[in-house]
Amino acid sequence: MAFSSITRAISRSGLGQELVTKLEKQSLKLSGAPRLPKGLVTSALAQAQKRPLLIVTATLEEAGRWAAQLEAMGWGTVAFYPTSESSPYDVFDPESELIWGQLQVLSDLINGKAQVDSLPPGSKHLGAMAIVATERALQPHLPPLEAFRPYCLEINLGMELNLKELARSLAKLGYEKVSTVETEGQWSQRGDIIDVFPVAAELPVRLELFGDELERLREFDPANQRSLDKIETLLLTTTDYGPVISEALQEKGLLEGLLTEETQETFEATNKIEGIRRFIGLAFDQPATLLDYLPENTLVAIDEPEQCLAHATRWLENVEERWEESQEALQANEDIQLPKSGLPKLHRPFAEALEEIDLFQRIDLSEIAEEGEGLNLASRPVPTLPHQFGKLADIIQEERAQARQSEDQRSTMTNFIIVITGALQGFIVDKNFLYDKL
Repeated sequence: MAFSSITRAISRSGLGQELVTKLEKQSLKLSGAPRLPKGLVTSALAQAQKRPLLIVTATLEEAGRWAAQLEAMGWGTVAFYPTSESSPYDVFDPESELIWGQLQVLSDLINGKAQVDSLPPGSKHLGAMAIVATERALQPHLPPLEAFRPYCLEINLGMELNLKELARSLAKLGYEKVSTVETEGQWSQRGDIIDVFPVAAELPVRLELFGDELERLREFDPANQRSLDKIETLLLTTTDYGPVISEALQEKGLLEGLLTEETQETFEATNKIEGIRRFIGLAFDQPATLLDYLPENTLVAIDEPEQCLAHATRWLENVEERWEESQEALQANEDIQLPKSGLPKLHRPFAEALEEIDLFQRIDLSEIAEEGEGLNLASRPVPTLPHQFGKLADIIQEERAQARQSEDQRSTMTNFIIVITGALQGFIVDKNFLYDKL
């Protein structure tokens, strides 16, 4: 929350209101600012409109930096959506941690946590949810929302639960029954007490029943089994996308034709098929992207669109070759019967993803300023040295006074924003001192 007051000041400023007005009519291009100012301005514009925020970056490293930075900008939840650089046509599934990270974000979106109304009463957060992902999240890799939602089990405090039905539901979702819950994807039962570790949560949850009524719902520490905070609602998602895809293939009558004898035996024993995600295009006519799960009022910001395009193009060239190889290998395997149309593509050009993003409010962010391209937020030197907090506060007060008097409010407020963010980049500011000065 260290920068929440700055984002609030930007959103209330004349420049901030002007940008919001323009953003409601068309997309914006902001250039000339590094990551911190970009995050401040983008957060301010999203929070001023009470919109969730999606940041799209070129690489996972840059996405991680964005996520760490947004934590301090007044968001109730900052979610990192992990993606893989591997081909979607691999015969091996991605790591479980990657899938669970995605499911945690999707669970929050389905739960409605992206909206400001979901924040607790009296919350000091300015915005409900900010999501950071790479451009890979814009590729079709998810089941459609209407197909995924039935695999989400919502449990509320006070509802009636049948233990046998709950056990069947957990098995359908892919949870493993164990004696003691220790890691994600496990559940256990001791009389009327059920422990389950959702893959879309950081802590396991203990359900305590009185007869058929759910009397208590608490998180607990798996290390010492001690109960922690009470919760009102628990949303359990499937442990991976395999059950959703396999059921859709079964409904279309395609599953048996895609299994070899070995995979058939494995599927009968474990209800899982390794590498089934490459068949998601056969299971669904139009596989989904992260954009399909976002609320309609989401603000989408693309960080360095040129870098995203270059990274997506290189990945696309490599994946196109993998798709052709996978197509040939499947057709050569006599045990597998592909439809005449072959294996559908799970990759698309970055330009197609941008067309889908245009359905949302959109901001393009670039550190390099180009003349005539959007609003230039290029910084200028700040005449201060580390620990000269008094001098810095005087400069900020002077800029604020000029902003009130200047006829060209756009230029002055831009300088005000850059002074603050540039100073914060130069050294660690004692925020309490600055608040007193301001």
